[in-house]
Amino acid sequence: MTAGVEIPFTEAQAQSKWTKSMPNLLVIDDDRAILALAQKSLAAVADITTAATAAEGLEKLRTGDFDAVLLDIQLPDQNGLAVYCEIREMDRRLPVIFMTVEAASNTAIEAMQLGAFDYIGKPLAVEPLRDLVEKAIEQRQISSVPVAISADRETTNDSAELFIGRSPAMLGVFKSIGKVAKQNVPILIRGESGTGKELVTRSLYQYSHRSSEIFLAVNCAALPDNLLESELFGHEKGSFTGAESRRIGKFEQCNGGTLFLDEIGDMAPSVQAKVLRVLQEQRFERVGGNRELTTDVRIIAATNRPLEQMVEDGDYREDLLYRLNGVTIELPPLRERLSDVPELIHFFLAQAKREFNKPDLEGLSPDAVDLLTRYDWPGNVRQLRAVIRRCVLDSVMPVITPDGLPREVTGFSQSKEKSKNGAATEAERPGSQLPQIVRRLLDEKSTNVYAEATQYMERFVITEVLRETNGNQSQAAEILGITRGKLRDRISTFNIVLKSDVAVEE
Repeated sequence: MTAGVEIPFTEAQAQSKWTKSMPNLLVIDDDRAILALAQKSLAAVADITTAATAAEGLEKLRTGDFDAVLLDIQLPDQNGLAVYCEIREMDRRLPVIFMTVEAASNTAIEAMQLGAFDYIGKPLAVEPLRDLVEKAIEQRQISSVPVAISADRETTNDSAELFIGRSPAMLGVFKSIGKVAKQNVPILIRGESGTGKELVTRSLYQYSHRSSEIFLAVNCAALPDNLLESELFGHEKGSFTGAESRRIGKFEQCNGGTLFLDEIGDMAPSVQAKVLRVLQEQRFERVGGNRELTTDVRIIAATNRPLEQMVEDGDYREDLLYRLNGVTIELPPLRERLSDVPELIHFFLAQAKREFNKPDLEGLSPDAVDLLTRYDWPGNVRQLRAVIRRCVLDSVMPVITPDGLPREVTGFSQSKEKSKNGAATEAERPGSQLPQIVRRLLDEKSTNVYAEATQYMERFVITEVLRETNGNQSQAAEILGITRGKLRDRISTFNIVLKSDVAVEE
């Protein structure tokens, strides 16, 4: 086995509350009221630097390090679009949000076509402004945190977080990234929640020929169908209720760059058809428009959904699946590479020790490491990272013992021991600890509670029904109200073993 192959690992949403320093936002506007509003309303999400002229703003950009820019369209010494072009020359990946008096400003629309992040109308509304700035900062963090594939145990870049793996399954992932990163083809990343799909996307982007161009991400599950279509393709004025001006979509905005479509399995059929056309022809039309537009976008998609079963059930386009499935990277769940857990623990422990300033912390006891290594980690690497950080945060002694571990980890080990001795309990059954799981996710400030809790619940229900039918899949599918094909997919996904009794393989 090849040793020492490592990739930085991050889940931006899981990291946000652990960030050591505030992001930096530059606000360029000659209106003092706007500058004061930005400083007051955005202080909770970023450190604010202000500039009253284009020249002052550009000078601060040359000497400072910023995560996003709020830019007025009309400045006293220079047009906003010209300023944007200069910013783009400095850093093509820096998100720029335009502020404009007229929502339909041709200058703002032109800037969006050139790759600006977004624009917002004046007078500024605090909540939409804050949401937009947070999205821009998150986008910056996703595209700019450096990643590296290294054969060395130690990384030379302290800002990089390692996606550690020496198991055969992870070595296969690393090889796949190396093979396809520079190829201009769409890529589908598949894996459970928390396995690191976003990091693989960042690796593919940063090692591609488009690494200096714009990178945008869209979560297809986070938007209603009509809003998702507008977000991706844009819309014309009057195309639907509330469309008060033309809107530039992500495919047009991301021309020349990379677009990450997360949770692509949650995309409505009507949107699927338009995405398929972009993949085939790099052509599309805005919602409500009749002019054909062209783009040059590399698409990276990700999902934890069973797309083949969705095709069989009529919920997903088969031709889109084939188009996406040309290059697929499968990320293994952590339970299938438990040999990587000790290295992951070591890295996350060292990281948390630095960030939480715990110089006296020595590490975990052997018993604690043993429990962590035997746990099946339904939340995958994201869950492991959160557990380690919580243990470090709560620790008052130099060594973290089993008493400092979450109940689900210690309880899981006890259930396994009882099972080996033939003393099955309710706690053994997959999904039966749903209340504790939801409580744990809430305590960890998870942003994926619904998906993880639903996965637990679904596994529990299917296992119970199969037990009730003594493993008869036809009867179980009828009781569950799903097809046999979908049931077979779930049995495979949840590692359910049909023997003399129904069990979930550890």
